[in-house]
Amino acid sequence: VQLQASGGGLVQAGGSLRLSCVVSGRTFSRFGMGWLRRAPGKEREFVAGISSKGSNTYYADSVKGRFTISRDNAKNTVYLQMNSLKPEDTAVYYCASPHIPFTTPRDANYAYWGQGTQVTVSS
Repeated sequence: VQLQASGGGLVQAGGSLRLSCVVSGRTFSRFGMGWLRRAPGKEREFVAGISSKGSNTYYADSVKGRFTISRDNAKNTVYLQMNSLKPEDTAVYYCASPHIPFTTPRDANYAYWGQGTQVTVSS
């Protein structure tokens, strides 16, 4: 299973970015997906998750109302639209997929991880 994340970059506070993650090596539509992040000096934390068909989404309180997770099962891709970015959103963002189908962990209990993409928000 391979996950390839992209879309990070440098943005000013209040700006937007969209992250993408393409998954290969498994039947994408059977698995929930998540985005997690690790800020400098902090533990990796859950950001958002989406169920296998996209009907349920979950968010950390810190990003609720600003970030939107979505997926396109025809393209084996999950997205994270990030609006109203804040300096505290600065982190390496990882897409991840669980081992068990039809589950969407709301913590860091994921089996497969992308390589991470850096998001830096300047004040």
